Amino acid sequence: MDAVWTAPASRAAIARAAQTRKSASRSASGGAAASSGTSTRGRDRVARVARARFGSMRCERFVAVASVGSESAVTRAPRPAYVPGVISDPKYVRVFDTTLRDGEQSPGATLTSREKLDIATSLAKLGVDVIEAGFPIASPDDLEAVRGIAKKVGNEVYEDGYVPVICGLSRANKKDIDAAWEGVRHALRPRIHTFIATSQIHMDYKLRKTPDEVVQIAVDAVKYARSLGCEDVEFSPEDAGRSDPQFLYRILNAVVEAGATTLNIPDTVGICLPDEFGTLIKGIKENVKGAGETVVISTHCQNDLGLSTANSLAGVANGARQVECTINGIGERAGNASLEEVTMAIFMRGQERLMGAYTGINPVYIYPSSQMVKNFSGMAIQPHKAIVGANAFAHESGIHQDGMLKNKLTYEIIAPEQIGYFRGEDECGVVMGKHSGRHALSSKLKQLGVPMEGAALDEVFNRFKLVAETKLGGVNDDELLAIVRDGESVQDPAWSLETVQVVCGTTGLPTATVRMNNRDGTQHISAVVGTGPVDAAFKAIDALVGLDVVLTEYRVTAVTKGINSMAETTITIKPKEGVEQKLGTDVYKTNVQTGEKTMRAFTATGADTDIVVSSARAYVIALNRMVEYVAKAYVHAEPVSR
Repeated sequence: MDAVWTAPASRAAIARAAQTRKSASRSASGGAAASSGTSTRGRDRVARVARARFGSMRCERFVAVASVGSESAVTRAPRPAYVPGVISDPKYVRVFDTTLRDGEQSPGATLTSREKLDIATSLAKLGVDVIEAGFPIASPDDLEAVRGIAKKVGNEVYEDGYVPVICGLSRANKKDIDAAWEGVRHALRPRIHTFIATSQIHMDYKLRKTPDEVVQIAVDAVKYARSLGCEDVEFSPEDAGRSDPQFLYRILNAVVEAGATTLNIPDTVGICLPDEFGTLIKGIKENVKGAGETVVISTHCQNDLGLSTANSLAGVANGARQVECTINGIGERAGNASLEEVTMAIFMRGQERLMGAYTGINPVYIYPSSQMVKNFSGMAIQPHKAIVGANAFAHESGIHQDGMLKNKLTYEIIAPEQIGYFRGEDECGVVMGKHSGRHALSSKLKQLGVPMEGAALDEVFNRFKLVAETKLGGVNDDELLAIVRDGESVQDPAWSLETVQVVCGTTGLPTATVRMNNRDGTQHISAVVGTGPVDAAFKAIDALVGLDVVLTEYRVTAVTKGINSMAETTITIKPKEGVEQKLGTDVYKTNVQTGEKTMRAFTATGADTDIVVSSARAYVIALNRMVEYVAKAYVHAEPVSR
């Protein structure tokens, strides 16, 4: 097996980029190595855990020496050389992440360009083979986000030669394909993903096309994508799970002949059972020319019946060598196959039960990536969610606790450290307090998988000191991560919250006084009465910002147990109907499948020992995200290159 990620078409360019990154890494290595002895201890600890639990064979494909906070210390999982349509090792399974495209279709999820870039960077550390960066035709901001990811993440080559494929989705028409190519063409490895529905119900009622017309549209789309210079084209027959297999074989053979390199088989409505979906994949491998040899078969499974992970694994067992999934399983309706579930299932059982299947994922980045997506999207993770849920490594039953104390393998098949989650202060060092310095905070953040430096570190440090001064018992790891998540995700916020003060109780009217600074440096003060302290604070902020919004979700959770816990507030807002006259039509987003336009929602999180303060911070951040999104939609409105 070739452990280097290269391809003949751009090997020289990738080698140059890798050398540049390597030189830069060397120049910074002295400071990084000296910054934290705990990072070395963390790497040693992860290695010991992996060897003790799983033996040396599986550890070869686990990042046993990874330091989550130091990219240069990561020993990446080996993978075959990347060639569109061909995987030299038949056991290797490519991981296609669509968090930034299908995941963002989740109701209430809107990501800014900066957040998308941060998630894409995290996905590259995680080691996904393909990043579907978005649906470029949806809006100018979507196109700019895809372009930005292609230019940065799609050109950042790691020392081992790894660089992710950057993919853009398009419907099967020239306008969509032009936009997709404009977005991804800047990457070293660009891919266009085009689709059209193939089930009878979709052809009759949505497309109103005959099967012959659908085949011709698909073929024309693939040929057009190839004519632009894109050598990596993926085709999806939408609603394949309900399509006639014979028609699927026909259209798939036609697009392969037209130049498709990956055939993605979506169970769009999540209707298939595992054996049924496995049979579908097997039939495609047997009846489509080149499938599994010169064309990669992929799966894309929705979770409407809770079977997306099982169906994805059934696909792998029957010849699929790419799995499409999202972090935390977010996506349309009930969501997608969860990346952490699919990849860890392959990691744990691929050798014995899936004919030796393996991926190039670095598991130690799973938990940090999961938390980032949770924070940016505002989509909460259910406590009993597999792999990344709050209860995934919690044990309350006396029988279970007894077994865990004797041998952790009695009730845990995965070590939490293996996915980048360090449980309890004994596992990750001392609790930070008001006397902790900037250097100690930097080291702790690296150990927790969220390395920061410069202005970003200064901002978190200032917030940390404010919280530590008022909180007894110090700030533990979970609370520290909440402070990090509380940070402003807008590069140049229109408004910043200076102070908020409320008066409330059993007598009198709840009143909030808010002082805020505008982007131009001017200070504004507002005092407003509300039905309660939080309502009054929000109304005072509204009076200064001047935007008409609707609060669609308000959620407060305690970061840890006990009366001294910090509060983490998550809020979601939407512009009021008719506000597009003031903000523009980009406040709407388009559903990829139906073409329906819905008002965008903006979510933010705030954290503080005071619930009113955490709520006000979250509200201001959400408003800033909405202002930034609309402003960038016009700044980046450029004609699509032909």
